[in-house]
Amino acid sequence: MDDRIRPATAADVGAVEAVTDAAYRPYVARIGLRPAPMDADHAADIAAGRVFVTGDPVVGVLVLVAEPDHLVLESIAVDPGAHRQGVGRRLLAFADLHARALGLPEIRLYTNAAMWENQEIYPRYGYEVTERRQDGAYDRIHYRKRISEATPD
Repeated sequence: MDDRIRPATAADVGAVEAVTDAAYRPYVARIGLRPAPMDADHAADIAAGRVFVTGDPVVGVLVLVAEPDHLVLESIAVDPGAHRQGVGRRLLAFADLHARALGLPEIRLYTNAAMWENQEIYPRYGYEVTERRQDGAYDRIHYRKRISEATPD
């Protein structure tokens, strides 16, 4: 497998949509609605330079949005066929490096409370819960990771 993480291009739109759909589809029944990343405008995010991919074919997708004082990890998706191969770990490490390169002191993200797997994963990578908030129909747990205190993987 190609382990490089690279900016997505317009040619990757279909793969980004497919990986995102495959990664989030199992949660639809659990949450009772489509997770927000499934309905994102992937072409616009790619054009804005927010999307990074790994694999050939693409098996991992990362959407990062730089804010003035933090980096938002908007979405991370790994194709179910690539689970347990370190793809998610590499994408999270890339997010750390990207935040450092931009001089941003922390990464913020949120996950649906019904995605209990994520509540086990993120703390292992240095993320701490900051709040739980109802955002419309979504029950979300918000996390942050302080990059200044983090060590490179």
